[in-house]
Amino acid sequence: MAVYKLFPKQDATLYSLFPQMNTGLDEILDVSNLNIAISSNAQVARYLVQFDQDEINSVFNTYVSNSVWNATFKCFIATAQSINTDYTLKVHAVSGSWGMGTGQYLDQPISTDGCSWYWRTLAGGETWDFSPSSSNVIVDYVSPNEGGGNWYILPSASQTFNYHSDKDLNVNVTNIVNSWNSQSFASSSFINNGFLVKWTDDIEFNPLKGVQPVLQYYSVDTHTIYPPVLEIKWNDFTYVTSSTIPTINTSQLYASIINNDGFFYSQSVQQFRVDCRPQFPPIIFQTASIYTTNYYLPTASFWAIKDLDTNEYVIDFDPVYTKLSADTTSSYFEVYMNGLQPERYYTILLKTTVEGSTLVFDSNYNFKVING
Repeated sequence: MAVYKLFPKQDATLYSLFPQMNTGLDEILDVSNLNIAISSNAQVARYLVQFDQDEINSVFNTYVSNSVWNATFKCFIATAQSINTDYTLKVHAVSGSWGMGTGQYLDQPISTDGCSWYWRTLAGGETWDFSPSSSNVIVDYVSPNEGGGNWYILPSASQTFNYHSDKDLNVNVTNIVNSWNSQSFASSSFINNGFLVKWTDDIEFNPLKGVQPVLQYYSVDTHTIYPPVLEIKWNDFTYVTSSTIPTINTSQLYASIINNDGFFYSQSVQQFRVDCRPQFPPIIFQTASIYTTNYYLPTASFWAIKDLDTNEYVIDFDPVYTKLSADTTSSYFEVYMNGLQPERYYTILLKTTVEGSTLVFDSNYNFKVING
């Protein structure tokens, strides 16, 4: 199974209260609806995130090919306020190009060298399209604050939040990426200009004091390990075994990683192989050691990766996309190191089901990704 992570090439927040302000280098992406004393209208923030289409094409052309796949857009929460009932975020494909700029929120003087609520490029350059000609392209604002981006109505994705829910954005955008993918373009005009994230229409510009949700996410310019991610997963599972290697059939087993060198360059692809054997092998009379016989893990076996410092899953167990494969040598799986933050330590976990028992192995299979 395979998981490949891409990081944004640009992002920015658009604020209706500051229609000329660029925030391309801000560490926060903001999506909000606020009723504030200095304005008679509710003020809205939306944000844009774009991933490089050449990188997306490379993943599909080099690795995914015709495999079953999906794509997930993830943003990680910094702060959340006033999520006191069910609120839904919409994720749309942006219509038209835009420039990130070099501004930050409330720079003095404000920066205007990139996109803003009013401008798609820079102040005095090109505005957002206030009267789109396509019925599938929309602009939505409350006068006099024209702007706020252009986006396609379809395809789209959404995620609903409430008081108790996880506030990370984790939304399936397979339909959008499939339209961007050069192998399946339905229209030459529907090109990758990124995602636009906004509250639903009933929330945006809502004047009620009780409707003021705010979610702030880390941007690509964050100094944390939580930038936005486009995660592409595909099914490359194969299970071609050798008649000379048995499959483990006892829950009292030992499993480890054979070829963990401990350090991997960020552009490398590592095929990890699994050593598996019974903890208590049957007593037999033979000339070779019974502890040298390797076993396959069953087909219901999976891998995951955690950040060693935060103990958070970077790649979680997945019943489809992180299954262990097998060949005539051993069970194995592949990790694409460029999807992991460099200069950090990670640990590998293995999970399998044998004799009705689900076992998880976390035995310090640690490694570090280094720049290079």
